Amino acid sequence: MPNPKDYAILFDASRCIGCKACQVACKQWNDLEAEKTENRGSYTNPPRLTAHTWISMRYYEGLRPDGDPYFDFIRGSCMHCTHAPCVVSCPTGAMAHREGGVVTVDEKTCIGCRSCVQACPYGAVHFDEARGVVHKCTMCYDRISNGDQPACVKACPTDALTFGTYQEIRALAEERVRVLKERGYARANVYGLAELGGTHVLYVLTEHPSQYDLPKAVREAEKRAATGWLSAGIAAAALGAGLKFIVERREALKGGGQ
Repeated sequence: MPNPKDYAILFDASRCIGCKACQVACKQWNDLEAEKTENRGSYTNPPRLTAHTWISMRYYEGLRPDGDPYFDFIRGSCMHCTHAPCVVSCPTGAMAHREGGVVTVDEKTCIGCRSCVQACPYGAVHFDEARGVVHKCTMCYDRISNGDQPACVKACPTDALTFGTYQEIRALAEERVRVLKERGYARANVYGLAELGGTHVLYVLTEHPSQYDLPKAVREAEKRAATGWLSAGIAAAALGAGLKFIVERREALKGGGQ
């Protein structure tokens, strides 16, 4: 579970109007190049996250069981997981948690192995062919570490995005779900409380997470991450034991005058 004072973002699907102001603001602030796309019969564009698109709004429309039409939106981006598989899988430590629980990548130590790309259950990490490193959302760490809001949050015209401490954001999310249920949204829920140790981006949803194609492989990713931690622990223990043996052997040789 994140530290109560960690940074966090709330995405409230019930307040989102799908305007993509967040998507544009992310591109502008992070100087991400535009991508050539085409109409695929959906407003989701680009169709997925890439090394140059760190936020992508997804659109869902259809009819509910009672016949009422719906048009829902969901934010696709890095969730800044507490038990982040991308961090565990990185062999060089380039992908790491920074102060406040934010996950970022250090381009100077990234070797472009793409282990993190494979590990992320949200498809949020991507390889930049031109630069040979991976890129993803940084939660605008350069802004929030200086007391400002992430660019996406600042650009949102409907308060569907909120930035604060994890404690504040979680309380806001849970209160919002309570209000939505009172208004008849029986399936309203908070997504991100349990996934991967708790994510630093929480979603308020009016429907079950599967309605928004939120990844079903999160549990598997969590298991893989746990396996990775266990392997790392065993490796660290073995390394420590080896070093201890060498030091003790050296001291023994000194004591024996050899």
